[in-house]
Amino acid sequence: MSKIVTGRDAAVEEFEGYRTLLFAIAYRMTGSANEADDIVQEAYLRYSAAPAGEIRSLKTYLSTIVTRLCLDYLKSARVQREKYIGPWLPEPVLTGGSALLPGESAEQDESISLAFLVLLESLTPAERAVFLLHEVFDYESSEIAEVIGKSPANCRQLLHRAKAYVAERRRRFEPSREAQLQLIEHFQMACQEGDLQGLVDMLARDVVNWSDGGGKALAARRPIYGAEAVARFWLALARKAPADLTVTLEEVNGGPAVLLWVGGELLSVVTFEVTDRRIAGIRCVLNPDKLAYLLGQLEARLE
Repeated sequence: MSKIVTGRDAAVEEFEGYRTLLFAIAYRMTGSANEADDIVQEAYLRYSAAPAGEIRSLKTYLSTIVTRLCLDYLKSARVQREKYIGPWLPEPVLTGGSALLPGESAEQDESISLAFLVLLESLTPAERAVFLLHEVFDYESSEIAEVIGKSPANCRQLLHRAKAYVAERRRRFEPSREAQLQLIEHFQMACQEGDLQGLVDMLARDVVNWSDGGGKALAARRPIYGAEAVARFWLALARKAPADLTVTLEEVNGGPAVLLWVGGELLSVVTFEVTDRRIAGIRCVLNPDKLAYLLGQLEARLE
């Protein structure tokens, strides 16, 4: 017996065809997977309530809703982050084999890293939207102008400023996955063996370590700068590590990451920024609120 497809079924199917794209835009805009989920759901509700005949291009229509919701969110988020306890980092997400955040190009792979998402935080919300839509998702200038409600000339100015800012601060060296994994393995071994010099040698001189506990987990309240200071910080952590600490590796935000577990509970997700065969940045997310989405992904993978 053939299935009867209703107008509502067709509308849901059309929307689902864009869900991955909408989530990818919202996550990169907000740095929050949970917020991105909420924004995509709100986009669906608005789409389902739209009068028939109002939508000319579904992709542009949905992208407009999502982008403008993200812009509204970022206005309030900037105020909230001024009150945030300690360094702020984006929510980590699993990306290995994920249908939610596929790496379709080198540009998209880079744009999902925590380092790049933090860099985007320095742009204005409008610059961030124009940059992502043009550089990562290949939207035409005319589409972007319609999406964010600004003139094409204004959008070109925003894009020029954003590209110049990103180009000035983007790290150019792109290590292979194998090189990253090897460096992470050596980092773990040096921590376990208490090898201070070994750690210093694999860290860039200007390495920075950020820890995001958000006041809800024990974490350094300020970034730690310099190879020796970061090495001593990690050796101190290793000496205090509980006996039931376990370490696993996952692909997180487009690259290998270390997950630290204590008593079966996820304590931290640690990502590494590698350049010139050394670790240039370490980002540790410990805030349990920011680990919830990734934990949900892990649980869904077991089902």
